Amino acid sequence: MASTPEPTPGPTRRIGARELLDTVLDGGSWVSWDAPPLLAALPGSAYAAELAAAAAKAGTDESILTGEGLIRGRRVACVAGEFGFLAGSIGKAAAERIVLAFERAQRERLPLFAAPTSAGTRMQEGTPAFLGMVKIAAAVAQFKSAGLPYIVYLRHPTTGGVFASWGSLGHVTVAEPGAMIGFLGARVYEALYGRPFPEGVQTAENLHARGIVDAIVPVDRLAGMAARTLSVLDAAHEDHPPVPRPDDMHADPYAGLDPRARERRAWDSILVSRRTDRPGVKTLLKLGASDVLLLRGTGQGEHDPGMLLALARFGGTPCIVLGQDRHRTTLEDPLGPGGLRVARRGIRLAADLGLPLVSIIDTEGAALSKEAEEGGLAGEIARSLADLVMLAAPTLCVLLGQGTGGGALAILPADRVICAEHAWLSPLPPEGASAIIHRTVERADELAESQRVRSVDLLADGIVDRIVPERPDAAIEPEAFCQRMAEAIHQELDELWRADPDQRLADRLGRYRALGTTSL
Repeated sequence: MASTPEPTPGPTRRIGARELLDTVLDGGSWVSWDAPPLLAALPGSAYAAELAAAAAKAGTDESILTGEGLIRGRRVACVAGEFGFLAGSIGKAAAERIVLAFERAQRERLPLFAAPTSAGTRMQEGTPAFLGMVKIAAAVAQFKSAGLPYIVYLRHPTTGGVFASWGSLGHVTVAEPGAMIGFLGARVYEALYGRPFPEGVQTAENLHARGIVDAIVPVDRLAGMAARTLSVLDAAHEDHPPVPRPDDMHADPYAGLDPRARERRAWDSILVSRRTDRPGVKTLLKLGASDVLLLRGTGQGEHDPGMLLALARFGGTPCIVLGQDRHRTTLEDPLGPGGLRVARRGIRLAADLGLPLVSIIDTEGAALSKEAEEGGLAGEIARSLADLVMLAAPTLCVLLGQGTGGGALAILPADRVICAEHAWLSPLPPEGASAIIHRTVERADELAESQRVRSVDLLADGIVDRIVPERPDAAIEPEAFCQRMAEAIHQELDELWRADPDQRLADRLGRYRALGTTSL
């Protein structure tokens, strides 16, 4: 049976490990960590000759180079694959080198940048080499459990055991344009099943569309991306002086708002919040944040456009942002359980790295459908609530617009909650509540008023801590509003990040335990 050639879908020129490192690292900053590799073949054997020929061809002593360098002045550990050495395959010497690099980076508290390219496990070394995946995965897990950032750049090609171990465990994973990335080999598939493997599956672009890869990044933009990512993931609040805060909030929930707010009804704010030109989470990030890097999907093959996940800075404070994107969801295509799994990826990132988490609520409600039920929507809401309540990292929730039902509640629990003046929070859309209570949607405005859904009621009831004014409507003054909101986020995050972690968690648990314990 004739074999089908392996596809080469994108890159016009494969660059070696040294050239990649020269491109990403500051000039002259590379320092190798590599000792002579472990002996993997008996002297004089055919495999020993094969290793010697591979070294001569590639100009490296193994398929892996490790060391450290600077990326825009920041010290970083590096692990890079060399495809020219036996197709970048991983035997016992390469596996040991990878593990030693993770262990040293952990000891020295360095973030790690990995750039794999490999055909997978080295067949010449058989099962012992195959089991090297376990020790590599263990080293990565221990490194991440120490709260250290791990960035992966998947190069063409990255397949087999490399993709199924250290290639898939990054906090942030990006890929080379057009790279072939996948677990199985197309030749093996054809030999086993007698037909070609479907085209277009094992490409960086397809994995990005599926929420497995966060971004497609050309090599010449890699240093900038890595620097921006590390500026968030590898930051410490001690790097910046405390942010001045306004005086404590007044007892009067209307303090600082337009005088007309006292006469405004809840329904007025609900109508304002539904304006299609109202700024959403992407506008807030564009106008109010810096060093923004959008991540994509769960990293496990699922993407919901209604839930945005990003790294960003508000002022000098880095954070993980998860936000409901009002412009990517509709009643016909609402936020589904996959969106909450994206959110839970953000929660795990915050937990891994001890970074503040900002959740941004702006949703008409989660999906009400057969697919949502079978996709585990209720369970995802419950798990999101539990994860957020117990998250050790600082948490801040922003009610930016509509806050409807379980889809909103799922990302609400936080140390502090701030609210746009016209944002609101309700168990159902007022029309739905009216239909339940009055058997008609015509009394939605009455229900909104009685349910105390508007920002000033939420503040008076202790559900939110701060209202950010709209003058008179965020849609009319998007830039000024987003800057006010960003300043409020910065102030709250800075204070939360500097607080004692144990006390912060105790206060959060006490906050939600106290809900509903007072008589009218």
